[in-house]
Amino acid sequence: MMNPKKHRLSVYLDPDIMKALVEYAARRSQSRSLVAEAAIASFLSPDAAERQEAAMTKRLDQLDRRMARQERDLLISVEMLAVFVRFWLTANPPLPEPAQAAARAQAGQRYDAFVSALGRRLARGPKLLQEISEDIPGDQPAETKRSSGD
Repeated sequence: MMNPKKHRLSVYLDPDIMKALVEYAARRSQSRSLVAEAAIASFLSPDAAERQEAAMTKRLDQLDRRMARQERDLLISVEMLAVFVRFWLTANPPLPEPAQAAARAQAGQRYDAFVSALGRRLARGPKLLQEISEDIPGDQPAETKRSSGD
């Protein structure tokens, strides 16, 4: 039994899409027309929307996990800075007026040394965030947090 005659359709494809179609058809030893027909049929099938929704949901879940990691990393950075500033202010009393000029003179050198050390640390790793466990719940008592390597 012969299928009713197929209808001809002329379409214009972007060169990159045409190249991909030609390569795919050659790999499958199929005609370009058959591959294009199967792709259109798949696109128009009722479950195509479900597949697209599933793919979109998966992508959104990945983005959500990335955003959660970025939020965590930012919170760690802010807390680390706050702890450092508190410690520094506690451990370093204000300098007397005559010593402030000498401290200012050394500040540029010390800052350059800090930036160099930071650059070396970033280049070789491990990063601080890799050293901090993601498994520590936020409601843990302070003494438990300290005993876990703090």
